[in-house]
Amino acid sequence: MKTNSTELPQNLKDLYRHWKHHTHTHPDKLDPKVFFKNEKLFNEILWFIKERINIWKKKTAAQKEPFTNNETLSKYRFTNVFRELDRQTIEFHTLLNPLRNNFPLWLLNMFYCRMVARPETVRQVGLLSFDKNENEALYERLMDSPRPRYGTPYVFPISVIQRTNTPTRELFIAKYLPAVMEKVAKEISSWNKMSVYEGTQKVVKIFGCELHFHWTEVLIDTAYQFPHLIDLFDRFPAGPGAAPTLAKINQNRDSSWLVVDLSRLNVATRLTFENRPLCLSAENWEGIACEFRKYTNLKEGTGRRRLYKNSVEKPNINTLFQTN
Repeated sequence: MKTNSTELPQNLKDLYRHWKHHTHTHPDKLDPKVFFKNEKLFNEILWFIKERINIWKKKTAAQKEPFTNNETLSKYRFTNVFRELDRQTIEFHTLLNPLRNNFPLWLLNMFYCRMVARPETVRQVGLLSFDKNENEALYERLMDSPRPRYGTPYVFPISVIQRTNTPTRELFIAKYLPAVMEKVAKEISSWNKMSVYEGTQKVVKIFGCELHFHWTEVLIDTAYQFPHLIDLFDRFPAGPGAAPTLAKINQNRDSSWLVVDLSRLNVATRLTFENRPLCLSAENWEGIACEFRKYTNLKEGTGRRRLYKNSVEKPNINTLFQTN
């Protein structure tokens, strides 16, 4: 209902350029039973979606804790239903906002940001360029930067780059990425609503290094800023974290297509953009499946325990990336 809906804050409307693509609804109201053989599971996932969005609303409104009465959700860290609302995603897109008119440079630095996965390091070391001398200076600053140098949200397969002629993360960042990214950017710029599933396969071949997961992440970011290039409602690769949940939903359907099916359910998110309801994309459903698996594991006493700390949830995006 409209009375229960919350309009996105203006700063998030301005930060991303894809929101209007998340407000379309399918003309046919699909029966969830077409995809969910287990009605109880469907209801549990709907509750999870609603509760996670409500938690974000309460944080955004600066309400006092607890944000939820659920012990597991209050104790551990979870990615938002909309990844765009996550602190680190906001920080990186805020930092790279001035580069949006230079797609190759924006893409180069978005991959770099996701590879580092630690905004503090990027702010200290600075951004990459296509100038060799500038990148050599960045390499020195990166080598001199304090540890921990890299974040932990995403697992980086270091063994993959060890087989290249830039076998360390620092060399890979400062030398490999600038050397190849213009060619990759030219390919992506030619796309018209490409699916992330197909796009990842195309990009990895040009990129020359089997970093499928990281390119999936960066193509999601690309869709947030350049939605004419990539369609998040089309076929989407489901990672191992999401696979168990998706198998429970429908084990007979290819998971990369199942998330597309689920995006047609018109689930109410109670979030709006210009008073139009935001819909869940295939990308959103893949993330929901992953976080729901994490939630059920933690509730049962298993899984990776990343404790929630409220102090890291409140960045001031007006001052995060001020420069002298």
